[in-house]
Amino acid sequence: MSDRVTHDKYGLGQVVEVEANAVLVDFGTQKVRIMAPYAKLFPL
Repeated sequence: MSDRVTHDKYGLGQVVEVEANAVLVDFGTQKVRIMAPYAKLFPL
């Protein structure tokens, strides 16, 4: 994993886990599970 991403609400983060229909992203201050279709989440 470890792909760097950006999110409109949470900012810069790093993917720590990929699941069947979600990704877990570490944004530094919190880890957020984002469900598919990954709205507002963009790879860097």
